Amino acid sequence: MGIGIALLLQACGGANAPAAAPAPTAVVVTAPAAMPTPASTEAPPASSSSKPATVEPSAGVEVRQNVQPALQMIAEGLDKPTYLTHAGDGSGALYITEQPGRVRVWRDGQLLPTPFLDLTDRVGNRGSEQGLLSIAFSPDFEQSRRFFVNYTDNGGDTVISGFIANADGLTADPSSEWVVMRIEQPYANHNGGQIQFGPDGMLYIGMGDGGAAGDPQNFAQNMRSLLGKMLRIDVSRSSPAQPYRVPADNPSVGDGARPEIWAFGLRNPWRFSFDRATGDLFIADVGQNAFEEINFQPAGQGGQNYGWKFREGLALYAGDPGTLALTDPIHQYAHREGGCSVTGGYVYRGSALPSLVGAYIYGDFCSGRIWTLRPNGNGAWQNDVLFSTPYNISSFGEDEAGELYVLDHNGAVYKLVGAPLP
Repeated sequence: MGIGIALLLQACGGANAPAAAPAPTAVVVTAPAAMPTPASTEAPPASSSSKPATVEPSAGVEVRQNVQPALQMIAEGLDKPTYLTHAGDGSGALYITEQPGRVRVWRDGQLLPTPFLDLTDRVGNRGSEQGLLSIAFSPDFEQSRRFFVNYTDNGGDTVISGFIANADGLTADPSSEWVVMRIEQPYANHNGGQIQFGPDGMLYIGMGDGGAAGDPQNFAQNMRSLLGKMLRIDVSRSSPAQPYRVPADNPSVGDGARPEIWAFGLRNPWRFSFDRATGDLFIADVGQNAFEEINFQPAGQGGQNYGWKFREGLALYAGDPGTLALTDPIHQYAHREGGCSVTGGYVYRGSALPSLVGAYIYGDFCSGRIWTLRPNGNGAWQNDVLFSTPYNISSFGEDEAGELYVLDHNGAVYKLVGAPLP
């Protein structure tokens, strides 16, 4: 299973009505009780009940400078939001992908009625993990107006494409598309979905293992396949004639290996991110039926084998790795604890909550829990519950100032804020 099984949930609300940020209603969410063991790895149907506009922290969360962390709704009425980011142009605008194929703009406290980009004519969404999955703006966006998206086409394959935004930064022409990479998908799930520019200016792409269950074709360990991998390509001069180049410093991962490969042995890296202060890479890899995991890669170091399908988390899954060097996750959690699909987040580098600076913040789609993960100074990582929410967390987002956002697949976006102490 993967995040896409979770993405079977249906969002509420339309896609085109403007939505100003609603006035928050404070709802205290206490430290979570023990979660029941799920009967299956399928996510439960979406609830039609209302969701709180503000969520306060779980008991025991450290509070400093007379503020406490809270989640405040800033937008609602989205159609299955999958990702949120900024363009790095100082505009303050946030760009939100909707799974059926639109990119929406949130600016000046409201969701604009006109989509930034509408690709619904070419985005396939027949499978629960398919659709428009992420967007990344070129580091030189202010000058070039170029950006890139990851979507599933009508044939079910993964497409990474470039586009040109209009001068106002609020709309883009769908006909400006050029295809950077098209990757055949044998099944409708485990598409990965994230693209992001690293601190080195290269475009990183997270690819799932091709789907079904248990990686039946062993793509994650096959160096001739791009599936089950982290890819790294150079699109700084991308054009229809030369869609991308392979960076000369990509690691060599074996004879006959695809040169785009940066790391491998991944099942479904739905969300990954770079620490904007250190350049370190965090990869959240969705598990099969027992464990979810967080992987860590020091800045600039590629070539790691994260173990799938020899291992799920630290547990042996299928086959014998023998003497292969496998990189352990820095954290794992079991499905018996109530989760089913990890949603990777970001290391917090904002200013609203000094107590969270340096903490990696991530969640689980099924349980709605949000955690912090930090080095404990002894070579290990400390994991703590930050919130227990009723949300189906499809993604986290980061704005230009380093503040973080939580996306509920049912249609809302929440900002992590510093709320006054009661």
